[in-house]
Order: sequence, then structure tokens, then C-alpha cells
Amino acid sequence: MLLYIHGFNSSPLSDKGLVTARFMARNYPDLHFQQPQLPSEPLEAMALLIEIVEKAKKEGQPLTYIGSSLGGYFASYLAETYGGRAVLINPAVKPFELFDEFIGTQYNPYTDETYQVVAEHKQDVARYNTPAIINPDRFYVLLQTGDEVLDYKQAVQKYHCCKLLIEPGGDHSFIGYEDQLASICEYLFS
Repeated sequence: MLLYIHGFNSSPLSDKGLVTARFMARNYPDLHFQQPQLPSEPLEAMALLIEIVEKAKKEGQPLTYIGSSLGGYFASYLAETYGGRAVLINPAVKPFELFDEFIGTQYNPYTDETYQVVAEHKQDVARYNTPAIINPDRFYVLLQTGDEVLDYKQAVQKYHCCKLLIEPGGDHSFIGYEDQLASICEYLFS
């Protein structure tokens, strides 16, 4: 199973989500590909992800993940906790430290949903922190230094022992992501 985990205020309908789904359908048509729309509430989002992973594990499916931004943070927890390989795209390292600036009403343009970010969400997200990577062989981390949302150096520090691709420039969306999908799949499925 490949589980694609989108970021905060995003969706499987984001550019990365759509590009990933098309690539997998074209190149890996027999792959069990999961790409859920995550609930805006962090505990509900993680409960959904854990349910998907535990079901796949029970069925004996290999576990692989692609996580972008906050999805990369969640993918780190899942790979460390349940096993499998994860590719992280400009992952959030300590997203709970950023939550204060998002408290209040948020709007997701992909789902047309208006929702509230509350102070408790900060602690909810912090529950899934992996302060140190215990299994570095499970991670391939793609970073662009021009990420305007997250400090890529935090990810370099956390994932220094993992396979890293650091590109100068770019942005939070990871410019040229589509060009990386072949190497991403080679890592995940080899």
C-alpha cells in the first residue's frame, strides 16, 4: 500500500496530490494507493491514517508513504511506529510550534470547508512528534532551500542520517516534484 498524506489546509486535489495519483495509476496500476482527504481536526486525521495503516498491515501489505509538509510529519510517526518506508516532501518538523499563528477560522479552498483551529490542536499534533529518527533507513527526504513556509534547515538537522535530496531554490510546493516521482518510487518499492 502507498499512503499519500497531504499537508495542512490541503487535499488530494492539490497539484502534488493529482500528479501523484496520475503517476501511480499510469505506472503502478496494481498498487493499493490510498489518498484520503484528512479531517481538519488533528486527532481525527491521525485516527483515519492509523486505521488505514493498521488495516493494510493486517492484510500483509507492505507499507509505504509519501507525506508533504504536515503530511510528512504524520508520515514520520507512521513509519517509525508501524514500519515501512516514507518519502517526505518539505516536511514539517515541529508543526506544533507554528500553530499559534493559525488559531482561528481557516478556509480550505480544495474542500470549500471553513473550520476552526483551536489551541488544543497544538498539543494534539505534538503527540505525534518523533524527536529523533530511530530508523533512518526508512526515510527519503526531499527539501528545497527556498521553502517559504518551513525552515528546511530544521528538516536537515532532524533527518541528517537519512537519505536526503536538497535542492537550492524552489518553494514549499517543491518545484519539479513530478520529475522526482520515478526516483521516489524506486526508493519506496525497491
